[in-house]
This record gives sequence, structure tokens and C-alpha cells, in this order.
Amino acid sequence: MAKKRSFNHQKRNNYDKITTIQFLGVTQMPLKKIVMHWSAGGHNANSSDKRHYHEIVEGDGDRVGGDHLPEANNSTSDGHYAAHTRAFNTGAIGLSMAAMSGAKERPFSKGKYPITPVQLDVFVEMVAEYADTYNIDITRENVLSHAEVQITHGVKQNGKWDITWLPGMAKPGHPIEVGDHLREMIRAKQVEIFHEDAPIMAGLNMDKFSEKLASHIGEFLKSQKA
Repeated sequence: MAKKRSFNHQKRNNYDKITTIQFLGVTQMPLKKIVMHWSAGGHNANSSDKRHYHEIVEGDGDRVGGDHLPEANNSTSDGHYAAHTRAFNTGAIGLSMAAMSGAKERPFSKGKYPITPVQLDVFVEMVAEYADTYNIDITRENVLSHAEVQITHGVKQNGKWDITWLPGMAKPGHPIEVGDHLREMIRAKQVEIFHEDAPIMAGLNMDKFSEKLASHIGEFLKSQKA
């Protein structure tokens, strides 16, 4: 059974999407995007992976937290954030699969550490959880792979091709097509986990939600002082 670090997500209902967060008199801009990666390393998360991504799924499906909370990427001006995507880190959560060391795009070789089926399944669930927690719509613009950033947002990424290959594919596909497939998987996982057919905030204990949100931001602010 894969180990997971979870936020204990609960559904939201009848509330507008968060536009700003006030904590201790400081206005925090919300996280608006999720960028999906593979690490180009082995199946175990290393210290570099933890510096660059907010959370990583290892080859056996274990989830490993990064060095920075997602809130660190609300602003990148202080230098204390997860630098996962060139010129595209502000307001963006970086999530990754530890995989694809030695892989080549052309001629294609998946290398000795390809994405594993269990790893992909846990990764999809993890992205679904983050999208739900931070009220991020699962669209091409907001939840996308590293390989899609240049195509979709025009921010040059120097030939990055993660994630254009998934288990079962004979060779890499077009970034948008593979991204669309991933988004379909993520949406389906949200339905499975959070029962999207139910009212969006049904049963939410707002006191617990507010307490959890304050705790996350408090941890972030403490990390900035360290």
C-alpha cells in the first residue's frame, strides 16, 4: 500500500473561489496553477527533487513532501520557493514523479527508471487533491505538464518534454494530447474521491477548514523567518 501525505481534503460548496488570503495582516495571492513534471532521476526522491517540487511520487507510489510548502510560491521575489519551471513559478505548484533518468525523446528510450503504473495512479490522485484544495480548475491553462508550458503560455522551456510519455505508450505523444489525457484522468479521480455530483461544499466544517488553512500559512511564514 502506497504511503500518502494528504491534506484530508473536504468538499467545498456555495463559496466563491478564493481570490486573496488574509493572514496576520498579510495579503497572500492564491496559487493558480499546477505544473506536472517527471524528475529525470531515479525512482526515489533525492534532495534536488525536494528542493524543486512541492511533492513527489516515487516509483513504488510513496509520496514525499518537498522542502517548500506550496504557499512559498505565492511570491518568488524572496528566493525561498520551489523553482520547478523556468520563469513560471509564481503562483504555480510543482508536482513530480521520480522517474525517467536516462530516458531519451529521439530516438525514444524510456531508460531504466520509467514511470510505473502505480506511480502514475498515485500521481493523478495527488494532482486531483491539490486542485481541489487550492480551487484550481482542471483546464489546459491551469493544470498542465512542463512540456505544455511553452505551447500554452509562450514561456520558453528549452526543450522540456515531461510529461509526453506514459506507461503503455510506444513513444512520446504531442504534449497537449498527453496533457488532455492526464486531465481526463485527474477529473475522473476527483469524481471518485470527492463525489462531484454532490453539492460542492456539502458537509464542510468551515472552522476546521479555516484552522487547516491558517496552519499551512503559519508554517510557511515560519519557514520564511528561518
